Amino acid sequence: MEFRTEYEFELPKGYLDNQGVLHKKGRMRLATAADEILPLRDPEVQRNPGYLTIILLSRVILNIGSISFITPQVIEKLFTADLQYLQNMYQEINGVEEPTMVVTCPECGKIHKVPLNFTQEG
Repeated sequence: MEFRTEYEFELPKGYLDNQGVLHKKGRMRLATAADEILPLRDPEVQRNPGYLTIILLSRVILNIGSISFITPQVIEKLFTADLQYLQNMYQEINGVEEPTMVVTCPECGKIHKVPLNFTQEG
């Protein structure tokens, strides 16, 4: 199984650049710990925590069409539907799956997947 670090996307509306060219296809990479931590130091994020999404997406999006230098200003110009699409994609590709364990019921012999909770005692 191949470990993917980059994912292609197609924006629902598209990014309209300053020349009037519409860009729809792009690529996003997996986020690193630094991608999630460093934007918290940004003065704009400290003034407006909602801006975190803008900074974060500008760090992990590799390109939108022929635009390969994605800045917060590029993300700010996205249509709302496209911003929501990219936020959902970010969550989907960077989401952490709950750890599970396969167990066999001692009474019926049926195999089950059960969640592991490392913080719960007992």
